[in-house]
Amino acid sequence: ILPEGSLQLICGSARGIIDHVETGDIVTFTGSASTGMMLKSNPRLIEKAVSFNMEADSLNCSVLGEDAVPGTAEFDLFIKEVQREMTVKAGQKCTAVRRIIVPEKLVEDVQIALGKRLSKTTIGDPSVEGVRMGSLAGNEQKIEVTEKVKQLAQTQKIVYGSLEEFEVTGADKNKGAFISPILFLNDDPFNKTDCHNVEAFGPVSTILPYKTIDEAIELARMGKGSLVCSIITNDMKIAEQFVLGAASMHGRILVLNEACSKESTGHGSPMPLLTHGGPGRAGGGEEMGGVRGIKHYLQRTAIQGHPTTITALTKQYQVGGAQNTEGPHVFRKHFEEIEIGDTVITDTHLVTLDNINEFAELSGDKFYAHMDENSLDGTIFTERVAHGYFIMSKAAGLFVDPAKGPVLLNYGIDECRFTKPVYPGMTIGVRFTAKEKISQEKREDDEFSKGIVKFLVDVYDDEGETVMLATILTMVRKLDQS
Repeated sequence: ILPEGSLQLICGSARGIIDHVETGDIVTFTGSASTGMMLKSNPRLIEKAVSFNMEADSLNCSVLGEDAVPGTAEFDLFIKEVQREMTVKAGQKCTAVRRIIVPEKLVEDVQIALGKRLSKTTIGDPSVEGVRMGSLAGNEQKIEVTEKVKQLAQTQKIVYGSLEEFEVTGADKNKGAFISPILFLNDDPFNKTDCHNVEAFGPVSTILPYKTIDEAIELARMGKGSLVCSIITNDMKIAEQFVLGAASMHGRILVLNEACSKESTGHGSPMPLLTHGGPGRAGGGEEMGGVRGIKHYLQRTAIQGHPTTITALTKQYQVGGAQNTEGPHVFRKHFEEIEIGDTVITDTHLVTLDNINEFAELSGDKFYAHMDENSLDGTIFTERVAHGYFIMSKAAGLFVDPAKGPVLLNYGIDECRFTKPVYPGMTIGVRFTAKEKISQEKREDDEFSKGIVKFLVDVYDDEGETVMLATILTMVRKLDQS
């Protein structure tokens, strides 16, 4: 899939590699906020205006809604989710929960329930049956995490775990980079703020009490930007208030409750189609997001010119561009033979009151604006108006060449708009223009070769003004069936 040499792996520090980047290169970084800031300020990046996309570890939080009391499915989900996010990969991942924000009245319940669940986390060699959490990435990491735990312990107390007293299964505790899950309780999180600034990159998290949902929002925002935040609640008003208040400081927010729990990927696992990144401390970068993720690595250039020129450059018809009305009807052409801008100017049709009545009977759409001229006061209509769907259907009757040919089927309709009322006595016609072509690959050897052609359907009235604009998709057979 990738050209030779496009994917290379360097195991080691790779010192000096950024000193060789050039204008047009892109540097994407994942790691700690401090390392990211150091790299981002590299003189070479500044001199060459190199794009730097940073996704940094952050002080992510998980919030327990006031409705999620013990005994509810949401309370159990919260405890399970937090324990998992603390211990998976020994807490050494960018999306791990560092701050546990809970209603003040539920602090003791959360502390007890989470402590019980953490106590079942067996530490040791992951290859040994029953072990649930392995070591940190190395002894240097253990030293760093230990230092950060001691720093946090100066302003808050440890309510579960110990740096010294814990058991290890299947490995030597003194040789491996093992550490116990550490759970803190901060009884004054608005004044004791180390938990909002210091990250212990391991299985370490802090319980923070709140009195109101506004306080929960403020605490969540005090992390100064994070990759992900989750709120566990079954109260839609709480969810709405929190998301609207906290979203600007988080790259992703998971709203979790029993209804979505079975299919949810969880707090720490973004879906491929979702963007991943966050503001502030999280680096201000963005990655993934489906096709959008590719665009971060492309130079985007605005092109100005006449619609005909833009059509030629983009291979997508631009309104106002040249239209080719010569040659056979577009439905007589195979995929390769259709050119962008090929246009059919249809015959016209006089819209009558009978058309409106017959379409109403056929469709069952007897909306008052179509059927009752005495109900139009206070509306934009001056008389009974033709159904928009009648205009669309009649347009098809005008532009379709019905005999069997290369066109196989109508694949769908995009961007349909009714831009002007059509009244009885008005005449409509269609400008039917090839807008875009999308080739499709064969999935099976015995499948015929085909492509999708998008056509611009411009329905106009007696005055030449557009009354309906839509894009239809057709499946068209190719000449080359190899």
